Order: sequence, then C-alpha cells, then structure tokens
Amino acid sequence: MKQIDLNCDLGEGAGQDAVLMPLISSASIACGAHAGNLETMIETVELALASRVGIGAHPGYFDRENFGRQERAITPEEAARIVLTQVDQLSEVAGSRLRHVKLHGALYNQVSADPALAAAVAGELARRWPDLILFALSGSELAAAGRARGLRVAEEVFADRTYQRDGRLTPRSEPGALITDEVVAVAQVLRMVRHGVVRATDGSDWPIRADTICLHGDGSNAVPFAQRLRQELAAAGVAVKAFAG
Repeated sequence: MKQIDLNCDLGEGAGQDAVLMPLISSASIACGAHAGNLETMIETVELALASRVGIGAHPGYFDRENFGRQERAITPEEAARIVLTQVDQLSEVAGSRLRHVKLHGALYNQVSADPALAAAVAGELARRWPDLILFALSGSELAAAGRARGLRVAEEVFADRTYQRDGRLTPRSEPGALITDEVVAVAQVLRMVRHGVVRATDGSDWPIRADTICLHGDGSNAVPFAQRLRQELAAAGVAVKAFAG
C-alpha cells in the first residue's frame, strides 16, 4: 500500500488543534514569531504526543500583523538565523521528539525560490540539526539544497493551493491562488500522490513529488476537509503515515 504523510500547521490559535491532531501524521508548530507562544507550543506538543503525531518546528517571519505572509528583503544569514532561533525554541519544549522543520508563509516561499537563501538555511540546519527532516516545497531550491547537504527531505505538496507552470505555488495575492472546492482539492491531491503530476493554472501538467501533504489548520473547514481527505486517500489505497525518509 502506498503511504503519504499528512502534515498540518498548528499552534496558531485556530482553536481546533485537538480535533485535527488525530487526523494527521505530522504537526508543524508555530514557534512564537508569526503566531503562538511558549504556552501554545507546550500545549500543541502535548497534543501531538498523545496522538503519536510527528512534531516539527514551523518558523516564520516575526510579523504577527500579516501572519508571516508578507515578503521582505532578507539576507541568507538572516534567513538561517530566523530558522535556527525558532527551531531551538521548540526544541526546548519537544526535546528529542522534535522530528522535522517546515518554514512558514513568506519565508517558506522566498527560501523555496532563492538558491542563496536555500543554501544558507539548509547548510545551517545540516550543521546544527542534521537529524531533522526538512519539509520543503516539491521541486524547490530548498529541497535540492537540503539533499545536497545530506538532510532527509520530505517534498511537500498542497491540497488547497493552485500551481504555476514552473511548479511554484500561485501567490496568495493573485486570483485563484486558493482552492475552496473540496472536490477539486481532493482530486488534486489524489493525482499528485498517485500519478506524480499537478495541473497548473495554464492547463499544463507539471511533474511533482509528493512525500507529505500540507493542510492549513487555520481554515474554518479544516476539520471536515481533513476527515474527507483521509477517507478519500484510504479508498484510493493510500495509507497516512509520518514520513521517515
């Protein structure tokens, strides 16, 4: 049976983490920058442990006003420092149970696309946290940089986002960036997981590797969508299991 990791961004104050946790296999936990604080990190780690869900750090820009989704000019050194600082913070709570790191929002998008940023972040993670799994956008500069430095990389695909013809996500500022129809979102996931392709906004097919599927935990329909996706994956012969590499 084919297996896929199902990860969700949690600890961001959506109020439904406890309900979502049993439906996923990996939790990416906000580290106090774009959202969260020490209390939410502790609570979310405890929920993950109770459900035997993989624990990951979810570092982003220190920008609560824009939920870490506004890009800004940044040096490679600063990008690496932001990531390492927040991974260190969650490690103080999770200890040896910390399994992965996944960037958030604008930081995720910029490091995915910029070779210099990707090299700096992957290099510092490999130096400081060589055993962590790096969750990175499928086909991205960060995925390539992580592998080049010996990290285990889980290539990530998105259930509720559309793709451009170069494999990048459609920016949230553009029309059609989000998929709101559950039927369309599920169909996109199944095609990526089973056939390794995604339909871009221009109608072309782009090859894609799906190791882990991202669910956004801050959506109002996150729980019913997660339940539906689990059902559809099971019906297609795909088991949900934490990525091991």
